[in-house]
Amino acid sequence: MTWRAPEITRTNEPYVADERTMLEGWLDYHRQTLLMKCAGLTAEQLKTPSVEPSGLTLLGLVRHMADVERWWFRIRAAGQDIAGLYDAEEDPDADLNAVADADPEATFATFAAEVEAARAAAADLSLDDTFLRRRPDGSADEMNVRWVYVHMIEEYARHNGHADLIRERIDGVTGD
Repeated sequence: MTWRAPEITRTNEPYVADERTMLEGWLDYHRQTLLMKCAGLTAEQLKTPSVEPSGLTLLGLVRHMADVERWWFRIRAAGQDIAGLYDAEEDPDADLNAVADADPEATFATFAAEVEAARAAAADLSLDDTFLRRRPDGSADEMNVRWVYVHMIEEYARHNGHADLIRERIDGVTGD
């Protein structure tokens, strides 16, 4: 039997809530939206690029967002000493680019695991907790966990727009 991306039930973001619940609700909504854009597609469809010259794929977006979850919540905000998921010196964008031999079922499992690990890493952090983001030039920016949530919502929203277009190209499916 051919593996297909699982169907997803997306839950609405909260309409009335405290700040943390609202941020987590919107982030979960966007996490689920990305998976919804992939639902029912085969491995080959998930590896289908958008339009030339871009090589952007739905599978690449899922890999990228798993890595971004790890990067911002676990490595940056929580200070865990772990490597990125798809680090490659020869290709800094390997998460997006190296999908030809990637296993979509494993990628989706990795994404789910990273979302859970990100939730666990953030659970003990206050929105006001700060950390330093070091830049390659040696400078650093002080950031707080609230910024991470807002950035992650923005990151998913932007890439979910890409996912809309890629999915429409693959099989004509559109929607929110």
